[in-house]
Amino acid sequence: MIRAGLTTTMIQGGKSGVGQYVFALVRELLKTGRVDLTLFVLERDLPLFAFTDGRCRLVTVPESERPPVKNILWHQLQLPREAGKLKLEVLHAPSYRRLVLSAPCARVGTIHDLAPFHVRKKYDAARMFYGRVVVRRLARSQNGLIAISHSTARDIERFFGIPQNRQHIIHNGIDHTRFHPGQPDTDRAWAAETLALSQPFFLYISRLEHPAKNHVRLIDAFTRFKQDTGLPWQLALGGSDWHGAEIIRAAAAASPFTRDIIFTGFVSDETLPRLYRAAQVMIYPSLFEGFGLPPVEAMACGTPVISSTRGALEEVVAAAALTIDPENPAEMAAALTKLATDRATTDRLRAAGLVNAARFDWARTAAGVTEVYESAIQGKGTVAS
Repeated sequence: MIRAGLTTTMIQGGKSGVGQYVFALVRELLKTGRVDLTLFVLERDLPLFAFTDGRCRLVTVPESERPPVKNILWHQLQLPREAGKLKLEVLHAPSYRRLVLSAPCARVGTIHDLAPFHVRKKYDAARMFYGRVVVRRLARSQNGLIAISHSTARDIERFFGIPQNRQHIIHNGIDHTRFHPGQPDTDRAWAAETLALSQPFFLYISRLEHPAKNHVRLIDAFTRFKQDTGLPWQLALGGSDWHGAEIIRAAAAASPFTRDIIFTGFVSDETLPRLYRAAQVMIYPSLFEGFGLPPVEAMACGTPVISSTRGALEEVVAAAALTIDPENPAEMAAALTKLATDRATTDRLRAAGLVNAARFDWARTAAGVTEVYESAIQGKGTVAS
């Protein structure tokens, strides 16, 4: 059994892609029987790990360590001490902002994307500096480095100087017991009753972050679609408010079709598959992704997808989506029109999406991560050595 520690203090209450990565990875690591797992969890987040049901050790991190700067310092100063006390063999930080510089055991990090290098003003100046400068040194100090896509691996090589052959490319997975075709009519009735989505609708699942998630251009494209077609479709924007959410809400309010733009708020794990199945079309116009789970989850539910190809999205959606330039609202509007009116194309994308989604499975992800733990423990050399 590998004595492994996983820090979870960056999951943002489970309302982020990294949070979903952590939950899924923990579930699957516990199934392998190969890992004696210790989780470092902020106090208010402990209920989110009730599903572990005593099968791993939970170490409580005081709430005073939640603020970003204090949390980073805790990872560099206190977490290595905790790892030593627990005699861990490997310590895994599943986010580049929390990579550990040194510890008395092997260190593994997961890098989801290098968005600060691609999306201008994605974060404030301090976080942009941290992502661009400090993380380079942290990444090069790891004994094992996981990239969740070939796109991210290429960026790590380009910006951090770590060759791809010294990285481990392990795709994210999806939970096929949750994301699968069901009964769309039943789910559409539920969406109409609970979310006021009473007409056919396009769905975008993403936190409300401007400019990176590109909601404002999508709202522009939806407005053009409505003006051009006169169709009674709605646009559902599912996700929590994040940086720049007020700009997105203002853009929706300014649209002449604002009544057809529905903000659902955060979508829980329980309702997310139902919302995918209820949607006639999923659209994902993000300006950059290190992977992009929502398009694949929607495909697994049998929903046709329109997607940007930025970052890893082209790699992930393959030929199973109608692809668009996310900076071209006119092209986006044309794609909305095509999938709202062309049954043959939607049927083709639905079938192709089911095949594509089958490529991704969290059990395979966890098996790959376990192998990285083993190689990091045995090798102990840094990825830059």
